[in-house]
Amino acid sequence: MESGQIEQIILTRPAVEAGEQLGFLPGAVDEKFSVYIDAFRDILNERLGAGTVEYCLRHGRIVAAPLAFMRGKTFNSKTFVVLDEAQNTSVAQMKMFLTRIGEDCRVVINGDIAQSDIRGPNGLEDAVKRLSGVKSVCIHRFEREDIVRSGLVREIIDRYEPPANA
Repeated sequence: MESGQIEQIILTRPAVEAGEQLGFLPGAVDEKFSVYIDAFRDILNERLGAGTVEYCLRHGRIVAAPLAFMRGKTFNSKTFVVLDEAQNTSVAQMKMFLTRIGEDCRVVINGDIAQSDIRGPNGLEDAVKRLSGVKSVCIHRFEREDIVRSGLVREIIDRYEPPANA
């Protein structure tokens, strides 16, 4: 965005809670959804500065919206789209999202298949299977060595998911 390579950032995710019911949240849709994108806002503030992020949010250069609001949209060129927590999409939601991709936009879909909060098949796992081998699609699986949050998190993951060679 700073270099002009992209004009808009779209942040989206399914509005799925992690095992807890928060109930009704007051306010407009963007206020209700803001709790779901706070982590991205923190990163954008760090990279672009809080003033720039606030300006871009007010002027539609950064858009955060629930996945359900993506139906009918087309992600145009010079748009960078992030679908976060994709392990909580249904197969139908993932198909809907993927069919929004327009020419020359960039899309990043992330999630952890092992941490799905929905019942049944999830859209991320299904998409990885279906799209493996498509030339324009890069699938990257992060490993324990890629954990950058903290060494403690790496140890916690090892306790929940022992390494295959252990």
